[in-house]
Amino acid sequence: MRDARIAAFNFEYINETLTGGALPRIGSYFSNSVLGMRLGPADAPVAAFLQPHAADLPPDTIEGYALPVGNGSVRNRAGIRRAMATLETAGFTAADGTMRDASGAPLAFRILLSKGNAEHAKIASLYIEALKRLGIEAEVEAVDNAQYVARMAAFDYDMTPFRRALSLSPGTEQRYYWGSAAADTPGSGNLIGIKSPVVDGLIDQMLAARSAEDFKKETHEHEREMTEGPNEKTIWK
Repeated sequence: MRDARIAAFNFEYINETLTGGALPRIGSYFSNSVLGMRLGPADAPVAAFLQPHAADLPPDTIEGYALPVGNGSVRNRAGIRRAMATLETAGFTAADGTMRDASGAPLAFRILLSKGNAEHAKIASLYIEALKRLGIEAEVEAVDNAQYVARMAAFDYDMTPFRRALSLSPGTEQRYYWGSAAADTPGSGNLIGIKSPVVDGLIDQMLAARSAEDFKKETHEHEREMTEGPNEKTIWK
């Protein structure tokens, strides 16, 4: 489901339409720094740590994952085909213009936005048009700032945009953002609801690092897993 919706998100067209192509796509929470996850296969030290957990890792965590790249056209045919194939593999079928799961329930969700954020509203509008081509019904739910904060604290959303600013000296706050214990704690920063013993272990190992090189390696391990990890919520970033 998450992969399909990422494939349908036509970043190149949206970026060109709204900014003239000025914004690079971020593929790492520590993008443009030595701590950022490198594209392609994990290097030897990172792979050595992740390999024992391979059975519990999402596909491509070790082999390498990259966000899909479109050709910039409004139709994004390759992305839509990829999304359709992914949904069909997961048991969804499109009939009469509506994507449905195995029980016949239509695939639909809401995008929670704060009122007055014109940029996010424009992005959501273009995204919704792409989803319609897959038979997915998505709609924007715009609420005032107070409601938005309360809904975020209660994890009461299907999809919502967020911007995360991380220090280049990540520490115990990583448990607040990605730790399993925070996933069900109202008001925590674990907005994607990730619960992974592997991520928990990587955070512990990162905090125990005693050299700059070890700290960098273990942060790469941590991000490679949390960037591609299983999420209960879908949040574009």
